[in-house]
Amino acid sequence: MPSKRDVSIVRELAARVAEIAALPVQEKKRALWRKLNARKPERPMVMIDQVCWNEIIVGDEMVMRCEDGECRGWEGHLRRVLCQWNHFPVDMVVEPFVCVSKAVHNTGFGVRVQEDIAVTDPTSAVVGHKFVNQFQNEEDLQKIQMPRISHDPAETERRMAVAHELFDGLLEVRLWGVDPYVSLWDPISTWMGVENALYTLVDKPDFMHRLVGRVTDGYMTMLDQLEAQGLLCGPQSLIHCTGAYTDELPAPGYNPERPRLKDIWVFGLAQMFSTVSPAMFKEFEVDYAGRICGRFGLVYYGCCDPLDGKMAEVRMIPKVRKVSMSPWVNQEKGAEEIGREFVYSRKPSPAFLAWDVFDPIQVREDLLATRKVCEKYGCPLEFILKDISTVRYQPERLFEWARIAMQVAEGG
Repeated sequence: MPSKRDVSIVRELAARVAEIAALPVQEKKRALWRKLNARKPERPMVMIDQVCWNEIIVGDEMVMRCEDGECRGWEGHLRRVLCQWNHFPVDMVVEPFVCVSKAVHNTGFGVRVQEDIAVTDPTSAVVGHKFVNQFQNEEDLQKIQMPRISHDPAETERRMAVAHELFDGLLEVRLWGVDPYVSLWDPISTWMGVENALYTLVDKPDFMHRLVGRVTDGYMTMLDQLEAQGLLCGPQSLIHCTGAYTDELPAPGYNPERPRLKDIWVFGLAQMFSTVSPAMFKEFEVDYAGRICGRFGLVYYGCCDPLDGKMAEVRMIPKVRKVSMSPWVNQEKGAEEIGREFVYSRKPSPAFLAWDVFDPIQVREDLLATRKVCEKYGCPLEFILKDISTVRYQPERLFEWARIAMQVAEGG
C-alpha cells in the first residue's frame, strides 16, 4: 500500500478536484453537450485534449511529488485536471469520480511492431516512426492471431483497494471496463508502413482484403469476449476528446454490471486513407468498419483524415453521430455535406500554436470562419483542439487560444 505521505499528496489534490466537480457549472456543461449531441445545440462547444504536457510549465503546478508509481499516476491525472481547469478549461467537465481500470489482459493480434524511432525533443512523447513491412506474402497473413481476453479479479480488487484509500470521502471510485475503438488501418500501418500499405492496396488488392478481413474478424472476436465477460466500460463522459453526454445511451435494458456494445459510443478512423479515393475508402474501410460500428450505440467517426469529400461513404457507416473535420478539409464542402445530420467536429490546426510567433488574430479568424460556414448550413458544431505537439514552451499560447475559442463559441 502507498505511504502516508503519498496518500496525503493525492488526497489534497483530490479534495481540490472534488470542490470543482461540485460547482453548478459542471451540470450546465453536461446539458450543453447533451444538446449538441442531440443535434440541437445551444452554441458551439469547445474542447482541448492531447496536450504537450511536458511544455505546460506553470509555477510548480505540474511538479510531481509522490514516490510510489501508482500514486504518481493518480497524482499526474489530478494535476492535469486542475491545471487545465485553472488555465484552459473551455467546455471540459470535471467529474466527481475517478475511474479504476479493470485488470483486463488482451493478447492482441500477435504482431509486434518493428520500427526505428526518431526523437527531436527527449521530454516529448511525440516521436517519428519508420516501420518495417512484415506483410509481403500470403504466409505472412497467418501472423495475425485472434485476440484472447482475460480478467484478473485479484489485481482489479487490489487496484480498487488502493483507490478507495486514496479517494474515499472525496471522489467516487468507479470500476471501469474497456473503452474500445475501431481502427483497422492504424495497426496495419504500423505493421507495414503507410507507404508500403498504400502501394499494396493498388498492387495486391485481394491480399489487402484478406489482411483487413482478418483484422476485422479479430476486432469482432475481441468485442464478443469483452461483452460476454462483462468487461466493457459504461456510458462515457468522453468519446475521442469530445463530450459524450447523451440521453440516447445507455440503451433500454442496461445493466451496469454488464454493459453492452449498444450502451456506449465508439470512435472509428482510417487516417492512412487520407489520400485514397472515395471508392477505395468504401471498399477497404467502410465495408469492414461498418460491421463493427453497427454493434455500438453511437459512433464518432474520423480523426486527421479529411472526410469532406467522402461523406457519401461515411453515411454508410451505421450509428454515426459526429464526424471529424480535420485541418485539411474544405470547410464549406464539409459543412454542406454534413448539414444538420451530424455534428461537425472541427479540428482547428494545432500549428497555430507552433509558429515562431503566435498570432491571436489568425486564431480568431480561423475559428470565426468555421462558425460562419456551419451557421450557413445549420451544422451542429464543436471545436476540438488536439494533437498539440508543441507550444514552443510558451503555455500562455494555449491559454490564449482557449480564451479566444470561448469568445467565438459564445458569439463574441
